[in-house]
Amino acid sequence: MSTAVLTRPAAPAPGAAPLLPVVGAGLAVPLATGGTAPYAQLDTAASTPALAAVADRVAEALPLYASVHRGAGYLSQVSTALYESARDRIAAFVGARDDDVCVVTRNTTDALGLLAGCVPDGGGVLVLDAEHHADLLPWQRRGDATVLATPPTVAATLTALADVLGRRRYALLAVTGASNVTGEALPLADVVALAHAAGTRVVVDGAQLVPHRRFSLADSGADWVAFSGHKLYAPYGAGALVGRRDWLDAGPAYLAGGGAVAEVTVEETRWVAAPHRHEGGSPNVLGAVALAAACEALDALPAGALEAHERALRARLADGLQALPGVRVLRIWPDSGEPTGVVGFTVTDADPGLVAAFLSAEHGIGLRDGRFCAHPLLERLRVPGGALRASVGVGTTGADVDRLLAGLAAYLSDGPSVAYAVVDGRWQPADDPRPLAGLAGADPAALARGAGCGGPAR
Repeated sequence: MSTAVLTRPAAPAPGAAPLLPVVGAGLAVPLATGGTAPYAQLDTAASTPALAAVADRVAEALPLYASVHRGAGYLSQVSTALYESARDRIAAFVGARDDDVCVVTRNTTDALGLLAGCVPDGGGVLVLDAEHHADLLPWQRRGDATVLATPPTVAATLTALADVLGRRRYALLAVTGASNVTGEALPLADVVALAHAAGTRVVVDGAQLVPHRRFSLADSGADWVAFSGHKLYAPYGAGALVGRRDWLDAGPAYLAGGGAVAEVTVEETRWVAAPHRHEGGSPNVLGAVALAAACEALDALPAGALEAHERALRARLADGLQALPGVRVLRIWPDSGEPTGVVGFTVTDADPGLVAAFLSAEHGIGLRDGRFCAHPLLERLRVPGGALRASVGVGTTGADVDRLLAGLAAYLSDGPSVAYAVVDGRWQPADDPRPLAGLAGADPAALARGAGCGGPAR
């Protein structure tokens, strides 16, 4: 009598397959050279596709949608419960402390702008010039902001921060959790310790951090974190500011309107406490539900799975790029720790916009070109005219990375197969045969109206 031995199939190597299913996976896009190709989404640092689980949760919640907080109807009570439960789930995802508050915002830019209005009068803000504009412009706009030139190493940067914090009392230090240009970061625990020793609070721009790494306010000691749903596989118009309550309760209401008030007369207004103090008007219930569902899905991954997936893909990408002639992978600091799956790079004597247009039109690859809403950092990296950026996520595979490397190698060896021209400020095939008009209401003329700061909104 023989005994059969059952063995489980070996798990795929990290990066070989998607970590989680996303909406639109395998979508075919037209090529300027004819035919189609599966779209390779390597622009997740700008915006991520929705997780399939997120889309399913939104579809489930949509029939239940009704007015929130003040409706007597049954569906109003259900919608209120969905919204407030989502708030709790979002806060838990970033390790909120018991007395922290979660304000649902539109995105990271919105969240940081909200906090900028709550910094106490007379309180200075310290920020590095390596930040995304979303974590630079709000502080400059409110005034009394010190913008520190980023030193060439992590060690020197920490020393410079300690020196500046020792010479003046700042109310707030604003720091990125991970660069949207290179994926690099300062050691947050060290930064927070320096700031707190000087009596300074810390807000973390988590737009490029929380989708890629486990983060906890409680463990890091940071005072606030801001992040966006559209970078966290929940592109439904919601983001969050999570952290300490006192400034948010004392600061002016961010959106003056219904829901933010306790009493209004023609002479005065009494505002409620945060979070509702800053959420005037009807809130984005479905956006909050979507963001909470994304948090839940990422939290459910096995410990280390997300990091291993990105580590394998980033190494494959960075090593492959550096093996190509004339390609330079950008780094802020040579002594920084492991970056997230964001790789900025340049190609010698090549316009980054033309390279990106070629990869899109002839290979079906989406990546970013420009200055990534980080103009001072691009100046510091000696690429003031812009660069290219490839970024990976839970839906990215090694095959996507290999397609980018092969497409870039083809550009370097053979050049474009069709003629390109600058139209409304962007490179594209001179006679682009790819249909755009009529696809989900897309209007080609709208492309010209969408030009921004050389990078996506946050």
